[in-house]
Amino acid sequence: MSNRAFNPDTIAPPQGAYSHGVEIPEGAQVTFISGQVGVDPDGNLPDDFRSQADNAFANCKAILEDSGLGFSDVVKVTQFLVRREDLPAYREVRGRYLGDLRPCSTLLIISGLVDPKMLIEVEMVAAKQPG
Repeated sequence: MSNRAFNPDTIAPPQGAYSHGVEIPEGAQVTFISGQVGVDPDGNLPDDFRSQADNAFANCKAILEDSGLGFSDVVKVTQFLVRREDLPAYREVRGRYLGDLRPCSTLLIISGLVDPKMLIEVEMVAAKQPG
């Protein structure tokens, strides 16, 4: 049995690229990814949002792969943006990495991250049936 995404008919459909719920089968490998910011592998933080978003998702991808997982195993994404005007660029970058996948998702516009130059943070939960 694989992860099962669902959207009950008794509530309004999702307003974006996500599912209302994802069920993880018993015995699945579950991996939690701490919030990843826009820092590249060399520790550099680009000035622009799109590059930071790409780095955050690339960091998540590297962690997933190191765990033997991929984006198709992601069941929950939490995103933190510090500027509402970055939403279109964010959606484009997210779409490049997640494609048609619809994990559970929470997107927050916040007042800031630990470093004022950071514009995005992304955390994930992934699960995969062993075997």
